[in-house]
Amino acid sequence: MRPGIALIGRLVCLLAGIWLGLSWLPARAATTERVVVNRFSGVAIEGFDPVAYFVDGGAEQGTAEFEANLWGAVWRFRNEGNRAEFLAHPEVYGPQFGGYDPVDIARGVTIAGNPRFYAISAQRLYLFSREDNRDAFTKDPERFLYEVGKRWPALQDKLSQ
Repeated sequence: MRPGIALIGRLVCLLAGIWLGLSWLPARAATTERVVVNRFSGVAIEGFDPVAYFVDGGAEQGTAEFEANLWGAVWRFRNEGNRAEFLAHPEVYGPQFGGYDPVDIARGVTIAGNPRFYAISAQRLYLFSREDNRDAFTKDPERFLYEVGKRWPALQDKLSQ
C-alpha cells in the first residue's frame, strides 16, 4: 500500500473516532521527552505500574483497563486503587527524572531507564538503563544525586516538552 493512502486511512479513522465521541478508547498522550514514553503509544515506563514498585515490592505490568494521562504520558496500573494513589501523589510514585537513568544523568547524558532495573531510595523510584548502574547507585545514592542535581536542569532544558 502506498504511504499516502495509509495516512489517509488513519486520518479517516481518527476523524471518525472524534466525530463519534468514542469514550471507550484508551487514554492517549502526545509523546514527550520530559518523561520516558513509547514514542508511538505515549505509554510511560513500558506500561509498568509505578505504584506497584512500592505496594507490591517489584515491577508489575499495568493494563489498558486502568490508565491515567499525566505529564504528557499514559500511565498504566494493575488496579483502580493504584491508579487513584498515583493521581493523588504523582510526585511520590512517578519515576524520578522522568524515568531517565540518574547514573547517566550524573555523567551528563539522558538515557531512558529500563523499568526492570529499578531502586527505591528515600521513598522515590529510580529507573536505570543497566543493572550495573543500579548497583552503583544503590551503593552511594547521595553521590549520584549530588551530581544529578548539578546536571539535570541543563539536560532537562534540552528535552522537548
